[in-house]
Amino acid sequence: MGEYKESRTVEIGGRNGIRKVSIGGGAPVSIQTMWKEGISDVAFGKERLDSIVRQINTLKSLGCDIIRFAVPDMESAQGLCAIACRTDVPLVADIHFDYRLALECLKGNVSAIRINPGNIGSEDRVKAVVAACADKGVAIRIGVNSGSLPKDLADSVAAGSLSRAKALAQAALREVDVFDRLSFRDVVVSMKSSDVAETIEANEAFASQSDIPLHIGVTEAGPLISGVVKSTLAFSHLLEEGIGSTIRVSLSSSPENEVLAGREILRECGLRQGGVTIVSCPRCGRLGFDVHSFVDRWQAELYAIRKPLVVAVMGCVVNGPGEGRHADLGIAGGGGKVIIFKKGQVVRTVDEKDADAEFRKELDSLVGD
Repeated sequence: MGEYKESRTVEIGGRNGIRKVSIGGGAPVSIQTMWKEGISDVAFGKERLDSIVRQINTLKSLGCDIIRFAVPDMESAQGLCAIACRTDVPLVADIHFDYRLALECLKGNVSAIRINPGNIGSEDRVKAVVAACADKGVAIRIGVNSGSLPKDLADSVAAGSLSRAKALAQAALREVDVFDRLSFRDVVVSMKSSDVAETIEANEAFASQSDIPLHIGVTEAGPLISGVVKSTLAFSHLLEEGIGSTIRVSLSSSPENEVLAGREILRECGLRQGGVTIVSCPRCGRLGFDVHSFVDRWQAELYAIRKPLVVAVMGCVVNGPGEGRHADLGIAGGGGKVIIFKKGQVVRTVDEKDADAEFRKELDSLVGD
């Protein structure tokens, strides 16, 4: 394990009714996701805006702390401003190429700007964004990736004299120098690769030289299974070393799955407490109860509960009160009947058609205690 600097603290949000999220400096590791759809039409339709706000509230209930939105055009910038006025979740504007989009977003209640200085243009344009962020008390996330490395670093990588991971770290440190010269300290850095080892090496190299908090993630990690595997390997390694202040699990899947994956990774790393732990069997030939559909119906509601509970969903009586004995609440079934149990003791037996209603009664009694 290397020697890594303790990161400074950067505040995201905390103004105009937005929740404040502290990044770095010993604060809890926060969870981010990225909005999956365009928002260029938001400013022109109340129904669309209401739908987005409802989904944001769902993501918040699942444990999401920060949401990033791509802003490719002026209509999207205006749409993001409209959304930011309707939620207390800190929103980040993701800007590429056109610095004027960042300036437009800063007219609204946006909590942070993400820019890639490698493609935003001249240093004067970076200065304009920095000045506007400083005036509004808005943080900046510097994003660096292998596709926008400075030419000399890219040439060194191509020649084999520098690893891509080290190049990513050096590129990030160069960008940080620009912000240091402008006396702007509310900066978070991310260096992302689709390769686990490269992601780890880049973040370790940067953390050994800077106290700026890091947003960590494996970019373009793939669909649900491969993406979760890659992210878990990278995050568990880096977080164990004390590297990483905020995370995103980048999946070719829903933002809800990104948040849930991030939450479970942090829980298993001992970095997020509370909430419901779902224990469910994988299903087999003994199946007497449709575990998969039950979990699908209840997952979002259960994960939105903040009280620390263990809930077991078992497919048969073999895996029911026995293997689920430790659960605060469990359900299993067979032969058209289901049993509901607590700490291994059956509390009621009901027809399968009544399973959801009877399960809710017991859940409500636990949550209300």
